[in-house]
Amino acid sequence: MGAAVGSAVEPAAGPTVRTGTPADMGAAVGTAVCGTDMDVPPSAATVSVMTLPGLSQRARERTMGKVIVISGGTDGIGRALAVARATAGDSVVVIGSSVAKGEAAARAVGAPDRVRFVAADLRSVTENERVVADIERHHDRVDALVLCANRQFQDRVLTADGLESTFALYYLSRYLLGHGLRARLAAAQAPVIINVAAPGISAGSVRFDDLRLERRYGPLRAQLQGGRANDLLGVAFAEERSSPARYVLYHPGFTATPGGTASMRQPLRGIVSVLRAIAAKPVADVLPPINDAIDHPPAAALTANDRGRLVDLSRPAFDLVNARRLSAVTRELVGSSPLLP
Repeated sequence: MGAAVGSAVEPAAGPTVRTGTPADMGAAVGTAVCGTDMDVPPSAATVSVMTLPGLSQRARERTMGKVIVISGGTDGIGRALAVARATAGDSVVVIGSSVAKGEAAARAVGAPDRVRFVAADLRSVTENERVVADIERHHDRVDALVLCANRQFQDRVLTADGLESTFALYYLSRYLLGHGLRARLAAAQAPVIINVAAPGISAGSVRFDDLRLERRYGPLRAQLQGGRANDLLGVAFAEERSSPARYVLYHPGFTATPGGTASMRQPLRGIVSVLRAIAAKPVADVLPPINDAIDHPPAAALTANDRGRLVDLSRPAFDLVNARRLSAVTRELVGSSPLLP
């Protein structure tokens, strides 16, 4: 891959190669995109929403519920989960790139002291490092890490790290956060990582010889590669066990998340919008399995849930050899980073 993966991402999106077409997205409507807020350049600062004077974040958390970190928590499933859990009494850290959406999510909670927003472009390795450092600075533990950040890129966009943006956001950020927060997860009584992706889908593959999709790019191809990479991430995490956290892969199915069509071109945007209105499940309907995993983490190191059904982990998508291979390649891409176990 040859790029300096440790370098910082600038607010600009990076080089764009126009190769995507609406036809490539024909089957993409079956996968929910739960965090798509990339309309505002990220800030290097953390936006903290706290209203209890005289009490530190740690002191308040000792008297409150769980500490939940949600990447992609300003749109769709991530936002709905953040609002629900904070309203119920948990302390929630929302990670997203849109400051305006982050502040709106905090205001949607009746007790805004329970929500803290961290602005970041999670396509960047250094931004993930900054986010982890911020969380470690403010929180003694993380009970649940919910990974939702994703976005469909109609054109092939490279990050400043030299990676294809879907791969960087949908897969690599989840690898980095899951391992990077290992100390805070280990400090929780029953930690769990919930990766909202698409387990159970057999389409697509990890193109080890072309991870940046230079030879043939399409937004659907990129999403499918990211989904299969997350399947392998779950397998590798369960084997490496950088923390005692249980790992849950969860496919919510076609969900009515408005952010999922934000980057689509017409006429595809209109087609998907109509299908969403007819067939998509309300966001509230896909939250129960996530809440159940947070409140009652499974006993197994790895489980996969496809729209309420357990997925057989002996399927080719969860091949251990490929999982080990992807983990090794990922380490090479990242290079030296405190987030690596």
